[in-house]
Amino acid sequence: MAKPLMAKATAVWLVDNTTISFKQIADFVGMHELEVQGIADGDVAAGVKGFDPIANNQLTQDEIDSAQNNPLHKLKLKFNAAAAGEEKRRGPRYTPLSKRQDRPNSILWLVKFHPELSDGQIAKLVGTTKPTIQSIRERTHWNIANMQPIDPVALGLCKQSELDAIVQKAAAKKAAEGGVMSDDERRKLVSTEQSLEMDAAPKIPTAIEGLETFSLSDDPVEEKDDEPIIDADSFFNLPKGGGNEEEDEDPRF
Repeated sequence: MAKPLMAKATAVWLVDNTTISFKQIADFVGMHELEVQGIADGDVAAGVKGFDPIANNQLTQDEIDSAQNNPLHKLKLKFNAAAAGEEKRRGPRYTPLSKRQDRPNSILWLVKFHPELSDGQIAKLVGTTKPTIQSIRERTHWNIANMQPIDPVALGLCKQSELDAIVQKAAAKKAAEGGVMSDDERRKLVSTEQSLEMDAAPKIPTAIEGLETFSLSDDPVEEKDDEPIIDADSFFNLPKGGGNEEEDEDPRF
């Protein structure tokens, strides 16, 4: 719900000039009911001059009368046709000066991991121009040798929800065209929320030589019972017989 301009000053005027309840005023200006009561007691907004919402074309007298007669009535801002659509952002996205040097890295990340995105979508997402995106796609950018792909969300150039939105849009467009996607393309078109909910796939080792007993299942490997049990005597192959045999005498004596 849209809030009035100068909310606290508007609340001061409504408290001083109407009999509207504190709850109604608090809901209208976006404040807490106790804070509006503090304005009436003089503890809050001391010295703040009231802002007339009727004179400033934010409320009508009929709306105020309805709120005074009905404690359950909720005040609504007067519709202004000239303000329709003002909440939407116009023009290219503004990027702070401290982050503009990282913008080519984010473009390289989008081009590498989301090639299905159009130049217009990337330009709108991170606030750049199509010639810059084209030069990075063709690797003709003047600083391409020193660039590294970095997630634009990690750089603070866009929100994760905005990135997921255009990725889902690209996925819907791909499905509408009826094209067959590879596994890599399918993983790229999945949003972050969906990818976090997926189960981790088991990893197969690159070199499996000598791993005959390797298995991805959790079933225990059955032990073989055919192997003979070897005791200590048979292992060392000790001779049988007593140890009381006399040693041969030395011929030198």
